Amino acid sequence: MIKIRIDVDYPYPSRAQSILCTALKIKLNKDYLKNSKILARMINESKEEVRAYWFFTPQTIPDRELLRMLNPSKHEVALHVANKPYEELEALEEATGRKVHYWTVHGTARLFARLIWRRKIWEGRATIPKDFPLQSFYDYPTIGLDRVAYSKTLQQAIELAKEAIKKGQVLHIHPEWLFQRGTLNHRGPYYRILRIILQVDLEIEALVIRKKCLFKIANNPNEYEKDVFPNDQFLKKLADYGIDVFTFVERSWCCKLQNQPKWLRTQDNVALLPIKTYKDWWEAIGKKTRNMVRKAGKNGITIRTVEPSENLAEGIWRIYNETPIRQERPFTHYGMPQSIVNSLVMNASNSTFIGAFFGGELAGFIQLVEGDKIALVAQILSLQRLWDKAVNNALLAKSVELAAEKKIPWLMYGRMGNHPSLDNFKTNHGFIRFTLKRFYVPTTRKGTIIAELGLQKEAKDALPQPIRNQFIPIFNWISRTKLKTRRKIRARTQKAAI
Repeated sequence: MIKIRIDVDYPYPSRAQSILCTALKIKLNKDYLKNSKILARMINESKEEVRAYWFFTPQTIPDRELLRMLNPSKHEVALHVANKPYEELEALEEATGRKVHYWTVHGTARLFARLIWRRKIWEGRATIPKDFPLQSFYDYPTIGLDRVAYSKTLQQAIELAKEAIKKGQVLHIHPEWLFQRGTLNHRGPYYRILRIILQVDLEIEALVIRKKCLFKIANNPNEYEKDVFPNDQFLKKLADYGIDVFTFVERSWCCKLQNQPKWLRTQDNVALLPIKTYKDWWEAIGKKTRNMVRKAGKNGITIRTVEPSENLAEGIWRIYNETPIRQERPFTHYGMPQSIVNSLVMNASNSTFIGAFFGGELAGFIQLVEGDKIALVAQILSLQRLWDKAVNNALLAKSVELAAEKKIPWLMYGRMGNHPSLDNFKTNHGFIRFTLKRFYVPTTRKGTIIAELGLQKEAKDALPQPIRNQFIPIFNWISRTKLKTRRKIRARTQKAAI
């Protein structure tokens, strides 16, 4: 069983708001016990065997919403003594209608905290009478999960927590540190740790979350492989996690949405190739492209599907590290350690790798990701020193052949409009620019304002295509200059260290 001790010291996610309301003994309905409700929801959704002990102070008495969530089968209300044990016990039992069995004490190490809790300046914690009718929870061994989150990596913290659970120890947390980091208190955000331990909110773990200026925007990286349609419960979780806008596309080429709420929508595009048979594709592409595919074979290039292995990963790593510049832009995978490439290859899901070989060496590869009624070209790369052997043409032809054999009706190859030469390559191989809808769903008030102002969109997408094409060489030059500058700074730093 996973046992959790939750000390609800302060009522609001905002530390400043909590301190102010505690000092003035006032209660604001907005965000009252918000983090506690998130924790209660996580525990209730968990399929693990969990027992949560909630220790409330006089300033954090649970409201009706939280009390409804604290099902006695998983939750137990307890007392976190602030000043007057008997009075606070009576008030807690009357407000909750629950019998209280355990107590802990709300300690205040700092002078300021003692003042806002109306204690004597030399009194760090309340005194519990010997005849107090509750059992001390200090008899149970605990591990401070928020303290572990502050000092350890995510993986280290998870391993420590799991080991503690095996030993029967109690995970000790404070709701206020669910998402934020406290430098003075040495407590860190433990949401991801608890999420993994309880095996909940797995759909959020899969998201890509980007911070833009003062807001966060998220999307599902598999939005082209399968239909994504957020429901109200999912959107509430995103808001709880601090994500302001969620974006997704309508896969209208195969699965048009039947009910479309009045969410903000803009036009997006993908490069799509409809596939019936390999013969149909071969006859539809131009003579020049067919000759390029044939050229690869004449130049000694052999194409075949390959299973994920360390040999494949090593070959991909060599391609990654051949050059720092590709298509006139810095190549993001350049310099990637071989161990990471190994992990990416061996853990690739729903993927088929097709390799191009020249003299026994991996000359290029393509990674196809299979989804619902579609296959995606996740990567297609080849050695630049073999560019004259039409490696990529042969790889793409093999991909079409494989998709046709598997009865996959669509092949997708990224977007169109961001790189003229790459767009021409796609067009020559039968891909079309397919326009679709991209939805932006605000989950917070901030997100609503952001969406109304249009700040969630990428700056480059706001430009008309003809103007964007004029800026591409400038963007490429800026990217290359940044890379050169970073490399110079790195070299100087290493030289200074020596």
